[in-house]
Amino acid sequence: VIGSIALVLAIMGIFVPLLPTTPFLLLAAALYFRSSPRLYEWLLSQKHLGPYIRNFREHKAIPLRAKIISVSMVWLTLLYCAYILHEQPWLSALMIALAIAITWHILSYKTLR
Repeated sequence: VIGSIALVLAIMGIFVPLLPTTPFLLLAAALYFRSSPRLYEWLLSQKHLGPYIRNFREHKAIPLRAKIISVSMVWLTLLYCAYILHEQPWLSALMIALAIAITWHILSYKTLR
């Protein structure tokens, strides 16, 4: 059940920029691996999610396209939030600091080509 919840959160994270996709997807895979080999194999056989999980587990790397999209979406979203919060400079600074931290985290992984 928790693996399925993690999978739903991972899929939501594809569309919601601040909701992390990779950790939830990897959590779902780990939980499925321990509890249900059938669900684990099903997840790995998915056209879009399976290769992502295998590549990350084997190479600890993120595809270049995923890095570009992730970093772009983070910056667009958080700069917009910082702009909206311009009357409270400390919140704007917090949004920019968060964008920097998330960008650093994403870019800290190797790039899969």
